[in-house]
Amino acid sequence: MIKVRKSLNPQSLPKQRNLVLVGGGHAHIQLLRRFAMKPEPNVRIIVVINRTDAVYSGMVPGYVAGDYKLEELQIDVIPLARRAGASVILAAAVSLDPDQKRIVLCGRPSISYDVVSIDVGSTVRDIDAPGVWEYALATRPISSFVDKLNERIESLPVNSKISIIGGGAAGVELCLTIKDRVRRNGKEAEIQVLSAEQHILSGYSKTVKQKVHELLIENDITVKTSEHATAVEKDFVITRNGKIQSNLTIWATGAAPTAFIRATALPKTSSGFLRITSTLQVENHPDVFAVGDCSSLVNFPWVPKAGVYAVRQGPYLERNLRRYFSGRRLIEYKPQRDFLSLLHLGNNRALGTKWGKIFIGNHIFRLKRWIDRRFMSRFQVLDSKGKETGALPSPSQMGMDEMECGGCAAKLGGNELAHALSRLPKPIPDEGVVMGVGDDAALVATGNDHEVLLTVDAFRAFQEDSWLVGRVAAVNAVSDIYACGGTPRYALAWIQIPDKNNLQAEETLWQTLSGIRNALDPLSVSLVGGHTTRGDDLNVGLAVTGDPHGSGVFKKGGAQPGDKIILTKALGTGVILAADMRGLALGQWIKEATESMVRPNAEASDILRRFGASAVTDVTGFGLAVHLGEMLLASQAGGAVYKQNLPLLSGAQSLILDGVRSTFHSQNHARAASQLRMLGGDLPPILFDPQTSGGLLAALPQERASSCLAALKESGDRNSTIIGEVVKTPQKGALLYLT
Repeated sequence: MIKVRKSLNPQSLPKQRNLVLVGGGHAHIQLLRRFAMKPEPNVRIIVVINRTDAVYSGMVPGYVAGDYKLEELQIDVIPLARRAGASVILAAAVSLDPDQKRIVLCGRPSISYDVVSIDVGSTVRDIDAPGVWEYALATRPISSFVDKLNERIESLPVNSKISIIGGGAAGVELCLTIKDRVRRNGKEAEIQVLSAEQHILSGYSKTVKQKVHELLIENDITVKTSEHATAVEKDFVITRNGKIQSNLTIWATGAAPTAFIRATALPKTSSGFLRITSTLQVENHPDVFAVGDCSSLVNFPWVPKAGVYAVRQGPYLERNLRRYFSGRRLIEYKPQRDFLSLLHLGNNRALGTKWGKIFIGNHIFRLKRWIDRRFMSRFQVLDSKGKETGALPSPSQMGMDEMECGGCAAKLGGNELAHALSRLPKPIPDEGVVMGVGDDAALVATGNDHEVLLTVDAFRAFQEDSWLVGRVAAVNAVSDIYACGGTPRYALAWIQIPDKNNLQAEETLWQTLSGIRNALDPLSVSLVGGHTTRGDDLNVGLAVTGDPHGSGVFKKGGAQPGDKIILTKALGTGVILAADMRGLALGQWIKEATESMVRPNAEASDILRRFGASAVTDVTGFGLAVHLGEMLLASQAGGAVYKQNLPLLSGAQSLILDGVRSTFHSQNHARAASQLRMLGGDLPPILFDPQTSGGLLAALPQERASSCLAALKESGDRNSTIIGEVVKTPQKGALLYLT
């Protein structure tokens, strides 16, 4: 059983409350920016999103027309969240339980909230109609629409038929901008709008409807009203009036609630949207806020599902959340009926309407483009290459440069460790210790010809997601057993909990243990007990025992000249995690690094055994240079590393070139310099980057290396690479050549 140390009474500090933001909609990105500029004391923000980027709907028509590149309408939520001091959970929200105050997530445990805000947008009506998922392109979720649009347009024949299902503002903009896009691609298309309503642009004035209808006719776009589409087939749309040929069908039928909203037990309108009051709180649930297309204002039922309202709700949401946490009276949001509505007409033209007047032309397009780009410039913290845009102050200006790295970078330097060990007296001789200090795991004999592998590993959390930290810590701890070619069997956990509040401490412990179990259970490793304590940071460690393979264990020594050196995972977790702490890493870089860290080395270990590896170790906090140096020293050999072959995680090289370093980088460099003589010009800094839950490093006979590499890639270790070879060295000590 897990033993819990009894502690003193928690310090008399205000309780830290969890604010969970579900979704990365227009209001939430404004909230994050405002909290980055002015943090709210004792409020911990957790952002739940199912993808790293949010798409600004106002620029989608321009993207369709070919006016913008994809990255211009995307907001990377993760660096924005990091600047706000928020943790991010990359998972789909399944439902919300208002009684238990928990949010159910896909693929991981539910999380608790004190206050939750929902901004998940909407889907489109009748999306479950026959054939829509298979053959049509739905406009929502917007992110999915923009992901697939290019491929669908480029696959069109030279002369095609395109059907837009829905005559609202989205449908009208799409038919005009797609016409523009197809022409730019050197093709022609017959485009028609099929609307189930009696008129297009429901909610707009009669004058606007008439003018837009004229524009559609001028552009040879057919408009069919009272035409209800019921199904989609390959190259056809089925309506109540017959069958219409269509090479591309775009489903823009108007807003409908998402699966998350449908599954959540909160008050809803007859259309299924969350009922919210003027304070943006869900009716009868003051701790639940909702904004944007997923909600409907009960006092203003006329408000359409339009991005402009979600944008305008952002500042009200931020003020009311601050007021809620401080116990002040909330302010009311009163939507504006008449606002500047802008429709993209394609061909660098736009239509604007306000105060009953209509404005059309290139100048309106330029105005719309200026408004959209100005809005985006406030939230795109990094550009598509990871460079700061100036949307927020620099990390140093925001006081983020002083933070020490977590993960395997949070350890004592190698030289200090070696010196401390050297000062100890020689251990008492024990014939039962078959393999000990200096190896990845200890191998001890327990009698009756039975031997056991033993290891322990621990690190400080690298981010606030305790479930993910527990999962990575477990994968990292069992890696030492796999580096010895053994099979991990049992684990004990040690967890230091930072929370002062007992309920929060219990939640952190449960999340961490759930993450540990998530990693261990698929590997058939039993978590049999452990210990907890309190401290300033979340720290997670595991002691693991395992069975050695019947044919013997892998050792660090044993590499022979001529052997090829294989690395099974890409490098860069240290620099990427360091950048992430400061809001300098793109969300996609974080996603890729996380996927690498949670991948166990079990299959790689089996494959290396099958192909007869002569020496194996794993690459963790001391970096590639030190771990490779240990292997070469133990083998009394040298190594030639092919610099151009070093596999790198996305973003690692860019960050290295920008001067970003893990706080443990310099200590790794110092240790490598003390134990290795390195030749070959400038040393790639990535050699000293501390890896959290890194890959296996192995030496194999040359004749089997290529086949082994192919097997590793096929098993899922796609970044496996031959990074060098073992060479003879006539001098004492390892010599590392860089070629």
